[in-house]
Formats: sequence, C-alpha cells, structure tokens
Amino acid sequence: MRNRLILLPGWGLGISPLEPLAAALQGLDEHLRVEIEPLPELESGELQEWLDELDSTVPQDTWLGGWSLGGMLASELAARRGDRCCGLLTLASNPSFVAHEQWPSAMPGETFDAFLAGCNADPRMTLKRFSLLCAQGAEDPRGLSRLLLGGAPHASAQVLMSGLEVLAQLDTRQALQAFRGPQLHLFAGLDGLVPAEAAGDLLALLPDVEIGLIEQASHAFLLEDPHGVAGAIQAFLHESGDD
Repeated sequence: MRNRLILLPGWGLGISPLEPLAAALQGLDEHLRVEIEPLPELESGELQEWLDELDSTVPQDTWLGGWSLGGMLASELAARRGDRCCGLLTLASNPSFVAHEQWPSAMPGETFDAFLAGCNADPRMTLKRFSLLCAQGAEDPRGLSRLLLGGAPHASAQVLMSGLEVLAQLDTRQALQAFRGPQLHLFAGLDGLVPAEAAGDLLALLPDVEIGLIEQASHAFLLEDPHGVAGAIQAFLHESGDD
C-alpha cells in the first residue's frame, strides 16, 4: 500500500489538529489514502504496550507519520516493522522530548516534571497550558490555541498521565538510525516545546535523511499552514515512491 499514509496525533489534543492536513494531502493526490489513527487509550505508561497496541491496529505496509508524540511513536513503529513500513515522516517530533546529556536540545527535565505534576493535579488546566505552548510562535497564538483546545477529546486523567509517561521515556534516536526506509522530519523555528536546534542535531545524527525547518512557525505548524505542509509531504512521498 505505497499509496496509504497513516498519521498519529500528538498528546492530549486528539485527531482534529491533523484533519486539515489530511484533507490537504488528499486534495493534492487523489490516489493517496490518508488515515488518522487515534493514540491508544491505555492507562499504562509502558512504551512497549503502546507500541504493541499500535502495531495491532495500524495497517502494515503503509507510510507512517505523526505530529509530536505521534511522530515519535511512528518512528518506533517504523523501526519495528522495517521493510513492512514504506517510509516515515514526523512533524515537530523531537527524538527525545525531555532533555538529557546526549540530547540537550529538548525540554528541561524540571519543566517537564512540573508539567507532569500539573497534569496530575488539574488535567484540563494543563491541557489548556499545553495548547498555548503548541500555539506559541504562531501568527495568531490565541486563536490557534482555542482551535486546538476546542477539538480536544475528553480523555481521562489517567490516560493523559500515561501519555506523558510514554513521552518521557521515548528516545527515538536508535529507531531512526535503524530504519532504512525514506524519512522526512519537519521542525518549526518558533516552537515553544521543541527547540529549533533539534533539527540541526538530528541532521548531524542522520546526515542522509531529509530534515526541514519552517522558520516562522509554531509547534502546531501543521494547523497554521496545512497546505504548505501537505505540499512538502507530497513532494517527499512522490520522490521516495519513485525510487
């Protein structure tokens, strides 16, 4: 199914932020089937359980992609599937969301811990704060934040917490190096959650892979400019599909 792309959403905000991008991609190529697969609603924060769940629900032999946490999970799934994955694309997905010694271009650990504590105490408030961070750097951050929050599903506090626990564990560097298929990774220059420097660091790690930085854009750049992002993805799919 070289003409099928499965997209995974980010943390907490559901599938609606990906819908305009899916529609734009569909509009560019009538032969491409774009499907958005919701993240697992598991109360466990065990990464392998999330990957097992996705592996059983996401069709084989497709392109895999995702936004933020969704892109990180897609990276792990692509490495797990190897030749059974046509290629990988990620949008605003840092190989490690939380900074550590080997990957400093990420969110400081204490900031993330405060986020975790906030989610535990008041999930709705934390989701609101998260949507504001996603929209930071956009032309109309308040409008974009309201749009993100408006489409968010009412997930249980435990499911939101387990998603953050998975996010904290993920380090996709090995998976990205192991996956031999085509890869495209897009970052945003004004991202409030993933430092723009991560793009350069990833290029140093994967010199043969396509990596792009959208200068004046927020973490939610796929919702700011779905047609522009769709054009970049379509060019990548077309180029890689012709190999």
